[in-house]
Amino acid sequence: MQRRSLLLSASSLLAAPALVRAQGSLQKFKFNLGWKVEATAAGFLLAQQRGYYKDAGLDVTVDTGNGSAAAIGLVASGAYDCASADLATMIEFNVNNPSAALKAVAIMYDLNPNAILVRKDGSIKKPADLAGKTILGQPFNASRKLFPAFAKAEGFDPSGVKWENVAPDIGDTRFVKGDFDASAYFFFTGLLNLKARGMGPEQINVFRFSDVMKSYGNGFVANSKSMEQAEAMRGFVKASTRGWLDAMADPKAGAAAIKQREPLANEQFEFERLQLIVDGTMKTAETRANGWGAATPQRLQATIDETVAAFGLKTVPTPADIWTDRFLPSAADRRLKA
Repeated sequence: MQRRSLLLSASSLLAAPALVRAQGSLQKFKFNLGWKVEATAAGFLLAQQRGYYKDAGLDVTVDTGNGSAAAIGLVASGAYDCASADLATMIEFNVNNPSAALKAVAIMYDLNPNAILVRKDGSIKKPADLAGKTILGQPFNASRKLFPAFAKAEGFDPSGVKWENVAPDIGDTRFVKGDFDASAYFFFTGLLNLKARGMGPEQINVFRFSDVMKSYGNGFVANSKSMEQAEAMRGFVKASTRGWLDAMADPKAGAAAIKQREPLANEQFEFERLQLIVDGTMKTAETRANGWGAATPQRLQATIDETVAAFGLKTVPTPADIWTDRFLPSAADRRLKA
């Protein structure tokens, strides 16, 4: 009996490390935010800090980025499994790099956040007044790239606009000083960046592209290799959806998650920015009807058509070329909280 007990104990000890590895093994997954650590990261950071990714069996690295174009390039190269990026920029990349075959696996901004900001006390009172004016916007800026489609929808010629390529932080300061007539931004980025420099929202008019366009904004952009790891991708999308539903229901918790990750962040500003994101891009009639992260064929086609027109693309992809819903969680898991 004693010898049997010793043998059982020894076998248990030998088996234990394998069991620990099996229980504690998490699949690594790299995600790029496409921007700095601010309110646009809230849902992902809540998912990470509340253990949702671990619950899905994932060890997720959440890194900062430098705009949609850069993030898409990193996903295409395989450096990242997925990124938050503008769908129009992804479509352009796919057309120019057919072998990339990137797809959106969830919609983040149901309403497109691209916008042009102007001073209320200036000469620009309507979008058509932008013709021939000077606008702050870097070449990689999604609002600048999609501007021709916006101008077409508003009925004016965009060719006379003079674009100023100035680093965002410096550009914000110069806009406040009056060096530019307008600025191209995601509306929630622009409003809070300018507020931090002394120009409050009450001093600004916002011309949102979503007022006249149907394109989606950012989505979760993934490469073919990461989509082949179906369970990992499904787990990431489900956990991220859970994080964003939390952030939408409790923006203060989302702002606190930003502060936890980036101690230098202004928590109050990020709370305000998150409220703009939630109310202005995520809580929509379509997300209430279809759940967070979903896409409709009509809106996908509109996103393609507006992108092709704006960028002058020679190839027109199909919705199936840019989107898949096979990683979305159930409708119940995507339903907005009351």
